[in-house]
Amino acid sequence: MIFIGLGANLPHPEFGAPKETVRAAIRALDGTNTSVLACAPLYESSPVPVSADPWFVNTVLSLETGLSALDLLEFMHEIEDRFGRVRGDRNAPRVLDLDLIAYGNIVSGPDQRPVLPHPRMSERAFVLMPLRDIAPDWRHPKTGAGLHELLSGLPPDQECRRMSG
Repeated sequence: MIFIGLGANLPHPEFGAPKETVRAAIRALDGTNTSVLACAPLYESSPVPVSADPWFVNTVLSLETGLSALDLLEFMHEIEDRFGRVRGDRNAPRVLDLDLIAYGNIVSGPDQRPVLPHPRMSERAFVLMPLRDIAPDWRHPKTGAGLHELLSGLPPDQECRRMSG
């Protein structure tokens, strides 16, 4: 399975609120080269690390594609660019963030791009909780840990909850 994490915490000039931006990005990912198979509900999450920045809207989706992992990552960057993503500090607020979480069971070697699975995914409630909704039996390809184990190891300061509507 291929999993992509989506997040936004700034309004977009065309789409509006972050949840609408995330929904528009899902539509952009369901196209000619990629097909969305499943999408978790939207979650709202506190910034990591904790800060006074606006909370994020997040989800995870699974998709199928004929693109290689690197080509998929480049396609995701093109979507971010179209949505006006400005790359700055790693944890800065943003109109859209797309992360390649996992591409099948690929584990990248040193200096290989993209880094798979995503190097911080197992430390983020906003990835693990929606991932559990669409792939409850998924196991981390590098460590073999299941989602229950990964979620129980998260720091207590990460707030993440399913959004209604």
